[in-house]
Amino acid sequence: MTTNPQPAEPTRAAAAPGTNAATVEQRARTDLPVQGMTCAACVRRVEKALRATPGVAEATVNLVTQRATIAYDARTTTPAALAHAIVEAGYEVPEVPDASADAGAPAASADAGAPDASADAGARATSTAPERSAAAAAAPPPRPHPAASERAAAMVAAEQRERRALRRDVAIAALFTAPLLAVAMSHGAIPALEGAFGRWLSLALATVVVLGPGRRFFRLAFGALRHRAADMNTLVSLGAGAAWLYSTAAVVAPGLFPHAEHGHLPPVYFEAAAAIVTFVLIGRLLETRARKRLADAVRGLVALQPKTARRLRGDAEDEVPAAALAPGDLVLVRPGERIATDGEVVRGASAVDESMLTGESMPIDKTAGAAVLGGTLNQSGALTFRVTRTGADTALARIVEAVEQAQGSRAPIARLADVVSGVFVPIVAAVASLAFVAWLAVDPTAAGLATAIERFVAVLVIACPCALGLATPAAVAVGTGRGAELGVLVKGGAALEAASRVDTVLLDKTGTLTSGRPELTDVVALAEHGEAELLGLAAAAELQSEHPVARAIVEGARGRGVGLPAASDFRAEIGHGIEARAAGRLVRAGTAAWLRRAGIDAGALEAEAERLAAQGRSPSFVAVDGRLAGLVAVADRPTEEARRAVAALRQLGVEVAMVTGDRAGAARAVAEELGIRAVFAEVRPEDKARIVREQRAAGRRVAMVGDGINDAPALAGADVGVALGSGADVAVASADVALLRGGIAGLPVALGLARATLRTIRQNLFWAFIYNVLGIPVAAGLLYPLTGWLLSPVLASAAMSLSSVSVLANSLRLRAFGRG
Repeated sequence: MTTNPQPAEPTRAAAAPGTNAATVEQRARTDLPVQGMTCAACVRRVEKALRATPGVAEATVNLVTQRATIAYDARTTTPAALAHAIVEAGYEVPEVPDASADAGAPAASADAGAPDASADAGARATSTAPERSAAAAAAPPPRPHPAASERAAAMVAAEQRERRALRRDVAIAALFTAPLLAVAMSHGAIPALEGAFGRWLSLALATVVVLGPGRRFFRLAFGALRHRAADMNTLVSLGAGAAWLYSTAAVVAPGLFPHAEHGHLPPVYFEAAAAIVTFVLIGRLLETRARKRLADAVRGLVALQPKTARRLRGDAEDEVPAAALAPGDLVLVRPGERIATDGEVVRGASAVDESMLTGESMPIDKTAGAAVLGGTLNQSGALTFRVTRTGADTALARIVEAVEQAQGSRAPIARLADVVSGVFVPIVAAVASLAFVAWLAVDPTAAGLATAIERFVAVLVIACPCALGLATPAAVAVGTGRGAELGVLVKGGAALEAASRVDTVLLDKTGTLTSGRPELTDVVALAEHGEAELLGLAAAAELQSEHPVARAIVEGARGRGVGLPAASDFRAEIGHGIEARAAGRLVRAGTAAWLRRAGIDAGALEAEAERLAAQGRSPSFVAVDGRLAGLVAVADRPTEEARRAVAALRQLGVEVAMVTGDRAGAARAVAEELGIRAVFAEVRPEDKARIVREQRAAGRRVAMVGDGINDAPALAGADVGVALGSGADVAVASADVALLRGGIAGLPVALGLARATLRTIRQNLFWAFIYNVLGIPVAAGLLYPLTGWLLSPVLASAAMSLSSVSVLANSLRLRAFGRG
């Protein structure tokens, strides 16, 4: 269990039921593990119970992750009271926090308004703790927000307890069901098992299974019944219970059945009752193992944070828990160690591997003043950094939270499954009853009664709302988790579904398709000067300038192996050009007007300059000793990353358009290099949102790629907003998808993953629907007059268990996305 108080100013909001409207709300958010949910109906019941609790602003429950996330007023209710509401709804909560630790913790969501209570990841579970007082006036000061590692440890502990309990129950059920099946299938092969002894032995074996390991189904079904609801546990309980009760009556009081006085003993279905419980338990155990894999991405991120750190106090060096660090502390990190939390380097130099957070494959050089991120790996040198952020404020914690919330969110495609699941159990119970009545009407004898009960049980146990309920959240959880591993954060199921339908991408030019800094592209020398000589003189003269164009010329000369002579008497005039002496010669570089002011005519090269400008280059004329010597040109060139990304998007069938405030010539030049046909140039920031609207009005599904700040209106107006950023700013980007690498290399990955995930969801839903649509009629015996097919309750229960496991297994195939 985790409680997630995020510091914020108390807000005055509409009072929840049972609160004083004049009370200032103290917003908090908590995550509670919930055990016993099996289908969408369970999810709705838990959400309804939580939302009816005074002080609750929002509650979201996720079936796959088995977790409820609640935003509430800490002055009105407590995590313990919320857990009690879940228990009263018929489910279990394994770890209830002490109200003194959690109840009064002030918190707000990231927007300090209505908190976003999306469900997190990690199946958990146990509690029948009494309801604590909702009064928070006497609550002690709030404790700090628990570290991600503490939350992960609690998640793992709860999962292990759940798996241990299931393994125990599966072992007991299998141990007693195996001989029971042997008795049922002996058919006279073992004479000692025929007659009364075999029937009483079967009763004993089945009773242990049904009332032992099977008790969980009856308890949860009774909890649902108290709330006038029905779920998967109801079907299992009815099926196993009906088979066991009928068979027990047939053994204990055979005289109640017709023809018993003539020695015709009524048939028994103890093996069906026990097998139903055993197979469903095996399915639940397999589900818990699969759910553990769903959260591997989150666990992998959490595991990056070291447990301890070396804190410096004066000359003393103390090893302290990483959770004990506070902003302002000085921390020493040696080569090969992970950085404990976010900070700023104050001493030392090293290369830091940030690939686990940003996806950047090359280590990043860090010196004094550079920012470092918790969880990244220090490689080559010792660093001393000052802590700037800890706990939930770190980049790692924000990424973990973003992934957890995304894994717990719902996709719109799940609505149909949610609607069907809401009426599924009553419909199945009605179909089972109808099958019972029909078969009994056809044959009202004792044998007919036994057959009618068999059909009744088979229909109940083959129906599987679990598969329908798991179809969407399982795929969303795996897809978003795999995205995090690939450096792509997709913020929820709705964003994932929208991204899967994108057919048009709008990209900015500078810094997105290009590097954002100019590079040397052309050197044109007149006859009396060679290119290398001209470039050397120009670069030497520009060496003392800080202008980006000057740096591009200098770096270009060095990159071509051109030597730079010593320069002196440097002077510059902003917007015009520079002048300096290099190798004893007077060099003047800049615009044609700058040269004309010195009496130098640039007319001989003006046509060439215009041609280069039309291609998006920025030319500078160069004069040596008062005579025109040539020109050099620079440009903000497309990156190799952009070339690959545009090509990959084209392969996906996505139309790419450029939207830029740059000159039309420069924009078209870059677009032609990349093969982009649609160009919107000289666009003001406020016009980008208009272009997005126009594209959507034309029927396009639009993704807008921007920095999440200047492009916020366009990002919000697009079907999918995509933010470029690092792990430090991704959590606050105003976008649906965040690319951690800070470049567009992850965009084709994001769209491809979204399509693969939606494809998996459709497969899951198709097979879940088909399974039930075909399985229920077969179990009811509808095809018996035509084919002679009848499905035994034993096989029906096995098929039901495998259906939900198959949905999870199909979803887990997404973990292989991008590996080949």
